[in-house]
Parts: sequence; structure tokens; C-alpha cells
Amino acid sequence: MIPFTKAHACGNDFLIVTEESAAGRDWADLTRRLCARNTGVGADGIEFFAWTGPASGRIRLHNADGSIAEISGNGTRCVAAWMAEALGCQAGDKLLIATDAGMRICRIDRVRRDEAFIIEVTTAMGVPTFVPHTLRLADGSDVVGIEVSTGNPHFVIVVDDGEFTVGGRPWTAIGAEICVHADFPGQTNVEFVRIVSEREIEIRIFERGVGATNSSGTGTLASATAVLALHRCTSPLTVVAPGGAQTVEWEGPGSELRLTGPATLIARGETW
Repeated sequence: MIPFTKAHACGNDFLIVTEESAAGRDWADLTRRLCARNTGVGADGIEFFAWTGPASGRIRLHNADGSIAEISGNGTRCVAAWMAEALGCQAGDKLLIATDAGMRICRIDRVRRDEAFIIEVTTAMGVPTFVPHTLRLADGSDVVGIEVSTGNPHFVIVVDDGEFTVGGRPWTAIGAEICVHADFPGQTNVEFVRIVSEREIEIRIFERGVGATNSSGTGTLASATAVLALHRCTSPLTVVAPGGAQTVEWEGPGSELRLTGPATLIARGETW
């Protein structure tokens, strides 16, 4: 049997499984089976974890379809919650989590132990890169966006309506096409951004390997990077996704992004 913990960050849910308990298994196959919403436990991905020190660990992320992702901001925060509970962390404590996109430092801002174990975390998420990019869709139309790297790839499109349509087409259809576009050989995550004010944006997310998702930590960061750099928004920026709000702080090009948001442990179990 394989023990697991299920956690979510703004509705973006993950299973946390130790590498030791998953030893000898095909991680991609295990992830597809356990993440299935109707026949498995259900999740957006699995974070495979190994302790590397008293307050540090290493994670490897598989998306729900079994593919490998460099990092998930929300997944990293869910792992931080799992570590914080195991270690009895308090506000002010720091956890080091190594990912395929580099080391991430998570500072515990608040701990709640009432109806569930919930933490608020600020994570140092690295220095982003960005460049404007125009791509051509299959119907011949062009889409103008911003290509952003937050340790993993994103394509951010700023829209001007509350339905997040692009050229009259639903954002989910556009996201599905761009995700596998030839301009992105390794596929890309796609975010659609509506600017509410200079201090707040609203987003929709089409995540590679998953599809439409309630939230994304790195998608939140990519969206914030695009509008802070090119659309006159101001840090700290509130980023609202269907699953909830997160806060991004960024001092501009060359500086590190900081992401603040909650993570909740919601279930434990064992599976074959």
C-alpha cells in the first residue's frame, strides 16, 4: 500500500507521496491512475517527496496526465504545508524545497489548526524572464501575448472582457490550441488576464498536462509578471483565479518574485 496526503492551494489539488513509498513503481502510470477524478483519488498532479535535511526536502512533480513538470507554485506550497505539519512549524519558520526549477524558500506566515491544517506561505519563486510573442492559430488569426518563464513556460494573453474570449472564441478552446502549438515544442501553460485595476487582475488558466484549472501558482506569477512589466500594474498585485486570490510582489526585471497564498491539508489515505 502507498500512503498519500491530499492538499490544495486555492483549489489546485495535489497528492503528496514519498519517494520511498513509491519505490519500484512507474511514477507516470501511478500518477495517471491516482489523479483520475472518477476512478482514482483525484488531483491535478502528484508531488513525489524526499527529505534532504531537518527542514528541507526534494520534490518531483508529475501532472495528472503523467507528464513531468519543472515546478508548481501551488504544489510547492502544498508540500510546505505537509512539511510544516510534520515538523510542528510556527509562523516565521522557513522550509527549503528543491524542485526541478531550482531551490524554493517557503516562509510560514500563519498556521491554523482548527477544522483543517492550513498555512499561509510566502515563497521566493525565482527571477522571471519575459518577451512579447505573436503566434498564428490554425484559422490564420494572430494572437499577441507575452512568453514568460517562471521556472516553467507560460504564454500570457491580456483580454478585455469578463468572459476571457479571444477573437470571439472561448478561452478554453484557445488555451487548448496554444498549449500544443508548434511555437512551443515542449508545450506551454496558457493564462488569460483581465486587468481590474492597477492593483488587481483576474485570470483563467489552461495548464499543460491538466487542462483548465482553478488556480496555478506559477500561472499567477506569469500573469503578474506580464502586467507589472508591460501594462502599468503595481506591486503588490492581487491575482484572482476561480479558486481564490494570491498576492505577488515584484520589484521588476532582474529581481525575484514572491508569491503569498494559502495551502490546506484535506485528506490522508492509502492506495494500491
